[in-house]
Amino acid sequence: MHDTPHRRTRAVGIAALSVIAALGFSACSGTGSSEGSSDTETRTFSHARGETEVPVDPQRVVVLEPVQLDTAMALGVTPVGAAVLNEKTGVPAYLGEDASDIEMVGTVPEPSVEAVAALEPDLILGTESRHSALYDQLSDITATAFMETQTDPWQDNVDFVAEALGDTEGADTLMADYEARCDEIAEEYGTEGKTAQLIRPRDAVLTLYGPGSFAGGTLECAGFTTPDHDWEDISLDISPENVLDAEADLVLVTTTDVDDPSTMPKSVSDNADALSNPHLVDRAFWITGVGPLGGMTVLDDLESILAES
Repeated sequence: MHDTPHRRTRAVGIAALSVIAALGFSACSGTGSSEGSSDTETRTFSHARGETEVPVDPQRVVVLEPVQLDTAMALGVTPVGAAVLNEKTGVPAYLGEDASDIEMVGTVPEPSVEAVAALEPDLILGTESRHSALYDQLSDITATAFMETQTDPWQDNVDFVAEALGDTEGADTLMADYEARCDEIAEEYGTEGKTAQLIRPRDAVLTLYGPGSFAGGTLECAGFTTPDHDWEDISLDISPENVLDAEADLVLVTTTDVDDPSTMPKSVSDNADALSNPHLVDRAFWITGVGPLGGMTVLDDLESILAES
């Protein structure tokens, strides 16, 4: 089995904060309490902001990150609310029908505290690097736990969500299945020794994704090697004039419509000799489908591409 970042030690915060619940219910101590919380069994959970008493069996979860949404769904917990990357497209379709009733609570960069509060959650999951300014307001609603950053190895963030939901064994099973699927594809299609590069067209640049990214890491899990570059964290922006920097045995280009060949960047199609047979792939899960379900969806798509090649 491949040695993925999933086994790395998770970082936790060092400060301690207590939580108070809210929304119309008062406890004798004067702090707020969400409905039914006085009878809810809790446990201490360490996270980026310290230690928080979270429900042992949360029933109404709100998530503010794609990896938190994906992982919760993979573990069989359908959040009552989620921040989304785009309110027009909403909750990603790859998550299935069970996700169709999830309420949107704003965007990932700018979630709405009011929308979160209206759902009367018993657990809120967010991210210190993105949502730090909202922590006090969110923790006034109910138990709130933040992972350090969305750019950590995504497997570490899967672990965080699983721990917050009290199902680490479930996460271990999910990741073992993911890695086994990688191994199956690598063996079936002989990917060892071959290179693969994911390109995301963005305005006037092309973003190349490296091995530290979700998609790049999944390609490497499936046996491919990402071409060497001076990665700026998980990715690298290049100008269309330098598109040959993306040369690889397998070139994948993200789009919002895989059936529209006009979405292939001209810089790619004009260099067919070097970038032969590039494939359009769905941005909805190759870029934003971070998590066990997204990983499996990417691997299914990758297998379809390799089977047709």
